Amino acid sequence: MALAIHFHEQPSCERQSSLRDEVLAGFSASPKQISPKFFYDRRGSELFENICRQPEYYLTRVEEQILSQAANEIVELAGPGADLIEFGSGASRKVRLLLEALHPSSYLGLDISQDFLLTSTQRLAADYPWLEVHAACCDFSEQVELPDDFQTRQPLAFFPGSSIGNFTPAQARRFLFELHQLLPSGGSALIGVDLVKDRKMLEAAYNDRAQATAAFNLNVLQRIRNELHADIDPTRFEHRAFFNEAESRIEMHLVSTEPQEVLIEGRRFHFDEGESLHTENSYKYSLEAFCGLARSVGFDCIGRWTDAERLFSVHFLRKP
Repeated sequence: MALAIHFHEQPSCERQSSLRDEVLAGFSASPKQISPKFFYDRRGSELFENICRQPEYYLTRVEEQILSQAANEIVELAGPGADLIEFGSGASRKVRLLLEALHPSSYLGLDISQDFLLTSTQRLAADYPWLEVHAACCDFSEQVELPDDFQTRQPLAFFPGSSIGNFTPAQARRFLFELHQLLPSGGSALIGVDLVKDRKMLEAAYNDRAQATAAFNLNVLQRIRNELHADIDPTRFEHRAFFNEAESRIEMHLVSTEPQEVLIEGRRFHFDEGESLHTENSYKYSLEAFCGLARSVGFDCIGRWTDAERLFSVHFLRKP
């Protein structure tokens, strides 16, 4: 039997029309592109969890290490019992470190994949029977509204995994601005940020030997095939990921292996051999650059932690 959680559906959860509209617009653009938010149907979310288990993908492993070591300091900065809001809750593994340290009275998980969100929050409710668990299906690349239950609280917003790197710097600034507006005075945010490092290590993380990232990337084409009237064939594309040093970002693409035409919602789109569909950016920051971005929208940077090799960082921000 599914455990009772408090579910709050937001308008941005109704994504079918936006998937159609954004795919048609993105395939019409030059170069062709699609938002990485569409990776995360249920299958995509499962495939991403497999990426996190790959030895080359240092981000999850190192962030969990940082959170474990900094947990007591985070509790001290957040204050005892701070309500916890997680952006992009996914499988909710990292947040368990915070739940056990903070012992909040309530938790709100936000994610674009409703099925995956409900599964993960129900699991949390089973594992932490003392915790009041809420879930809201939403697209947090758009403006988020907190449920009424959280309007008067002093929450800690948790955005792990360097997901903020999927936004361009301008989009990241907008996200931080809207997060600043969302939080009450004295509210806080804890954000994972990947750092600039050796190209070889960066590119290996997105080109793992097991091809978990390739499967994740190609799944977006399968989703288009399944959910839209499309004849696109994922086997006629290949995964490509590389570090664009000038932009300080990893780029992920799906490259057509042959000249082809695909039919989507009654419209035909041509791909030349070697032409790519740009599916994701993952921006890498310096510590100073990210703090500067946060300060520019009004946050105070009052805590930050890295691992010994300075591969990854976690930042504690407060709205004055």
